[in-house]
Amino acid sequence: MGAFWGAVAGKLADRWAGIAAPAVVFWAGGILAWAFAGSGWSRLSRITDWLDGKNVAAQIAALLGVLVVVAVSAIVVQRLTTPVLRLLEGYWPHWLRGLTNRRRRRALQRKTADDKAWQQLQRDTDQKEPTAQQRAELARLEHRRCHRPIHDNELLPTRVGNILRAAETRPYHRYGLDAVTVWPRLWLVLPDLARQELTTARGSVDAAVATAIWGMAFVAFTPLAWWAAPVGIVVATAAVVWWVPAQAEVFADLAESAFDLYRATLYQHLRWPLPGNPADECQTGSELTRYLVRGSHKPHPEFTVPL
Repeated sequence: MGAFWGAVAGKLADRWAGIAAPAVVFWAGGILAWAFAGSGWSRLSRITDWLDGKNVAAQIAALLGVLVVVAVSAIVVQRLTTPVLRLLEGYWPHWLRGLTNRRRRRALQRKTADDKAWQQLQRDTDQKEPTAQQRAELARLEHRRCHRPIHDNELLPTRVGNILRAAETRPYHRYGLDAVTVWPRLWLVLPDLARQELTTARGSVDAAVATAIWGMAFVAFTPLAWWAAPVGIVVATAAVVWWVPAQAEVFADLAESAFDLYRATLYQHLRWPLPGNPADECQTGSELTRYLVRGSHKPHPEFTVPL
């Protein structure tokens, strides 16, 4: 039993470290700001001296109180991650419709300019070997085009939103499979390695969003220390502008790859006939999507042999 509880304690400690590490950093910064507002390190030493003078029960109670504060703040930020990610994607309330439309028009202008530049480079390099500069420009444009929805009416007002929207809509344009409908079924037939990679990538997206939340929350310590505001704003801005889009691209690429590699497995598990060629795949995928949404009483297509 001692070995059992030791193993349990080790796993709990690892899980605690993974969840609470950002909260510990946040509150450590808050303590530094609090000490900066007073007499510096002597203020902290007075607290430690006060704790040393207490009995073991009081010290344990103080430690538990600190752990509770850290855990509660970590849970709150974790619960805020999804709604904040939705805001970063550009799903804004109705009263921001004017801003949404302006940002969408700006995204459309960038998309149109990139498409024209890409087409011009394709024409310039059609009959001759591209230069190193042209290859680099083509790679840059291809990267941006891959992380942007195909159709103009699918654009969202933010870069993060367009990255994830591209991953949601491209399986439909390629294979006729609606990602929102098909994804829960596809997830269940993915191999463990693919699910692990996707889970890790999505966790990185959530961690990046949480970093932005922690950064903005750190601004609340500004009354204690003037440097809290610039530190918090820099952290939040870096997370929103760089880290969240970078992690969203990784997750989007993996999600698209899951459709590319394992859609045939989904067909087989659903006993749905595989498309015979790329030209038929969109039609077959659309029929499968409708079947999953509405069901069917038609005699066709006939189910294939179970796995």
